[in-house]
Amino acid sequence: MMGWLQLFLLHPVSLYQGAAFPFALLFNYLCTMDSFSTHARYLFLLAGGGALALAAMGPFAVLVFIPVICAVFLICLLSPQEVHRQTFCFQMSWQTLCHLGLHYTEYYLQELPSTRFCLALSSLMLLTQRVTSLSLDICEGKLAAASGGTRSRSSLSEHLCKALPYFSYLLFFPALLGGPLCSFQRFQARVQGPSNLCPRHPFRALTWRGLQILGLECLKVVMRAVVRAGAGLTDCRQLQCIYVMWSTAGLFKLTYYSHWILDDSLLRAAGFGSEFGQSPGEDGYIPDADIWTLETTHRISLFARKWNQSTARWLRRLVFQHSRVWPLLQTFAFSAWWHGLHPGQVFGFLCWAVMVEADYLIHTFAKLFIRSWPMKLLYRTLTWAHTQLIIAYIMLAVEVRSLSSLWLLCNSYNSVFPMVYCILLLLLAKRKHTFN
Repeated sequence: MMGWLQLFLLHPVSLYQGAAFPFALLFNYLCTMDSFSTHARYLFLLAGGGALALAAMGPFAVLVFIPVICAVFLICLLSPQEVHRQTFCFQMSWQTLCHLGLHYTEYYLQELPSTRFCLALSSLMLLTQRVTSLSLDICEGKLAAASGGTRSRSSLSEHLCKALPYFSYLLFFPALLGGPLCSFQRFQARVQGPSNLCPRHPFRALTWRGLQILGLECLKVVMRAVVRAGAGLTDCRQLQCIYVMWSTAGLFKLTYYSHWILDDSLLRAAGFGSEFGQSPGEDGYIPDADIWTLETTHRISLFARKWNQSTARWLRRLVFQHSRVWPLLQTFAFSAWWHGLHPGQVFGFLCWAVMVEADYLIHTFAKLFIRSWPMKLLYRTLTWAHTQLIIAYIMLAVEVRSLSSLWLLCNSYNSVFPMVYCILLLLLAKRKHTFN
């Protein structure tokens, strides 16, 4: 989920993720016992996911359960050549209908949507990642085909046993409300791994992540006080709007960082880390938050790859690598669709696509003409500041919920920063053909 609602929404998410922590540690401990069979592990994760969904979403949990059942049915019924297209169409259609319900509540009824409904939508977006990742693995031959099982004369219990790993993967509780995308191969290898190889999560790693979360939460308190004490977009004047934009975006980033580290800790506490399931040619486990790179990079393209890394990698695999025309634009357009197609999201993601394209050209030409280290240092400093301000602009565009707020942002001095990159893009695009 995005928007000002995000600050309100991530608080209950963090509470439920924290409540799931003891069960993740319990699962990791039980996996060290030989008596804890593979079926018992699948059932534990599935039951935990169902219980967490009901506790967090209430009756809206049905919005998640229905696509899970339909996705498993399609995976078990369709051939490998058909499974991805059919599951993708169903999953995105269902998610879009749910997002339209949010649009109806917010824009037509002018009401604040239920927190439980927003949690269900957030979980549904993560479910889309797992469903499409699984269907792509089957379509590309990375997993054995699951089709044909429903057409055989096996008993109902045998059908359910075959479908259990898929149900468990789509609903397992460490990844239900957040966390980096875990592939089905890694999930299956973790669950089916021998008990003597199950990782005992180091206490130091959990303590370090806990200290990181504590530090980020303290910074959030300070930043929230700064934002509340200052003027908003409706009251700021001229250059003051730049400070308002930067401080507000900083509050959003701290919220995301804290939430991502908590999600990563929950997955690692359950044992779903880099130790299991990495097949040859598959990217290793990467947490979503690479704070150092995000805060120090002077390249918008690198920021785009490192921001919510598992989602960026998923978008690249799902859209970018299969697009023949304007792959970058198609990827960001799909990201706007996946996020819900709110006006600010459409504008923000399309603006981000243009900024990334400009970033490639600007830094390519800079390498040709900037030679001395003082000029390189000056160039890196200026582009770092410009990158951070453009990202803050995009983040506010994506986060604001109303057209009026988006209009205020576009009419402020903040629009100068993306406009500079747009002008450079037009100028350098013409010279690119000359140099080629």
